[in-house]
This record gives sequence, C-alpha cells and structure tokens, in this order.
Amino acid sequence: MAIDCILLAGRIMMESGAETYRVEDTMLRMARSQNLDDAQSYVTSTGIIFSLGRTQPTRVTSIKTRITDLHKITLVNNVSRKLTSQIITLEQAYDELKNIESTNYFLPIVIQVLAASIASSCFLVLLYGAWPNVPASFVAGGIGLYVVTVVQEMTHVKFFAEFFAALVVGIIAFFAVKFGYGTDLDQIIIGGVMPLVPGLLITNAVRDLMAGHFTSGIAKGAEALLTAFAIGSGVALVLSF
Repeated sequence: MAIDCILLAGRIMMESGAETYRVEDTMLRMARSQNLDDAQSYVTSTGIIFSLGRTQPTRVTSIKTRITDLHKITLVNNVSRKLTSQIITLEQAYDELKNIESTNYFLPIVIQVLAASIASSCFLVLLYGAWPNVPASFVAGGIGLYVVTVVQEMTHVKFFAEFFAALVVGIIAFFAVKFGYGTDLDQIIIGGVMPLVPGLLITNAVRDLMAGHFTSGIAKGAEALLTAFAIGSGVALVLSF
C-alpha cells in the first residue's frame, strides 16, 4: 500500500506539470512519515523509479501525459502534508489521491477560450501594441487555444497541435489586416500565440537544472524548444505567402 500511494502521488504531480525536485521531495517526505527512511526515488519527465529500501521491492511507473494543472499539484501537496502530520492514515491518503486522479479540475472550454482571448489582448497592450489590433488579437488567441485543445485530443500529438494552432492564429491575423480589422500583422500574431507559449515548461526546466536534476531539466528544455519551434513554424508558414 505504501509504495502504491507514494508512486501515485508522484505520478499525478509529474503529469500535472510539477518540478522534478518537488516530486522527489514530496515522495520522500511521504515515505519518511511511514518510517521508511531508506526510501529512494528517481524521477524523470517520462517515468519514476521508487524503492522503499535496500531489502524492499522497487517499482517503476511511466508518465504518459504531461499537462499543466496546478490545482492537482496543490491537492497532492495537501494530502502529503496531512499524511506527514499524521492527520490522515495511509489508506485515507491513497483514497484521496485516487479521487484527485480521477477528477477533472479544468474549467469548461468556453471559459478557457475566454481567458485565452483576454490574455492575448492584454499581452498585445503590454508589448506596446496598437489598440486597433486588440479585437483581432482577442479572437485569434481564443480560437488558437480552442484549436490546440481539439487537435491534441484528436491526435494526441502535442507538437502538431501547437503547429496547427499557430497556423490558424497566423491566418486569422492575416485576414484581419487584409480586411481592415487590424493594422499590424506582427502585433496580432504575437498576442494571439501567447497562450500557446510553454512558459511553465521553460520555468520548470530552469528550476530543475538549478536544483541539479540535469536529465529532467534538459528533457523539459528540449520539449519547450520543440514546442516553440512548432509555434514558430506555423507562423512562418503564414508569413511565407
């Protein structure tokens, strides 16, 4: 039960976008709360190796998906704190983690699209964009997020989804300028692709590198680079015509 509970906590955190060092620290704290002081963990972006000690079995679990869900990370941390403080038992912690794993905490897609549209408009203004370009950026940012969500659900290929979404953002910006709904193609595109930029992934990559987790840091950095390349390729394809 202990190894299943701890591995589940680590897997949920990694699949939700947590830093590698935070996942390892959480798992080891949970193990020590059960008097398993010899526990060892090795966490990467694609899998977790965990052992309760030299004479105990070692288990491996794979990380199949990676999204950004900070709410799940917070909930797992709360379970870890309650377990280490002896507020709940190991069985109760496992039940809470199973409930966290099976629950979808994302807001409805309509709210996500609206938030992306507002963020795109604000980024355009923040980057000294002209006010006449705000409506086009608002539309491009929302549609871009919707496209990346739908395409990723259909293909399960993150980089293709990012490429196609950036392509759509570029097309919207192009026609907005062509028909007089915007004045600057570059400004609209920059604002529209901001919700697609892997900001958290880059941050986690740097933090893992600074914490000495070079394997995970380099892997996350490479993933962020490929995502940025996919976004850039989609925009470049529009600008090439």
